[in-house]
Amino acid sequence: MVFLKARAGTCGVVAVALAGCASAPVSREPRNLQLAKEEVRAYVAGGDYARDVAAVAAEARAWLERRVTRGGGRLAVVFDVDETLLSNLPSMEGLDFGYIPAEWKRWVEQAKAPALDPVRELFRRARELGMETLVITGRRETEREATARNLAAVGCGDFTVLVCRADSERGGVAEFKATTRARLAAEGRVIVANIGDQESDLAGGHAERAFKLPGPFYLIR
Repeated sequence: MVFLKARAGTCGVVAVALAGCASAPVSREPRNLQLAKEEVRAYVAGGDYARDVAAVAAEARAWLERRVTRGGGRLAVVFDVDETLLSNLPSMEGLDFGYIPAEWKRWVEQAKAPALDPVRELFRRARELGMETLVITGRRETEREATARNLAAVGCGDFTVLVCRADSERGGVAEFKATTRARLAAEGRVIVANIGDQESDLAGGHAERAFKLPGPFYLIR
């Protein structure tokens, strides 16, 4: 530590200067939104997003193949829809990662969202292993028919069950999904894996293992 000897008459100046430093405002400015969007675009364009999705899907596949050898009843796997079985990137990029309800509704009704290939292959592998595929989505009941059409179009139409949120449901997605998993398990299923891109897809348990896909595009609670 260094001590400075102040000349007579300077103490007041030093005190004022220190007081000014102590009261200087601390910036609370968040990260610039445009820069964050550019980082997300680079994450996708550079291939890191696809590689991360593939890595999680490969880990989940290895788990399913190990788990099936143990048996244990009606084995089942839970899949989310958006940014899990289906990719909404074409729509999101077109809207500069914004959200316009009318545009989202139009996109869903077109039922043209492409599959996330590694997760689609995981879905198919689960079916090959004799496991039930339980699709639980935060999409609303009014979007059920279009969602089912889209899943069929990408080769995931042979799900065991598709559960959508009621149009009147106003609670959090995490609670809805956890409650739904509990109900499906209570019907005699053993949920061995739960796959989704949001923490709210996985929160609340009722699955032996949870696999978190990358989810840099939005946040759902």
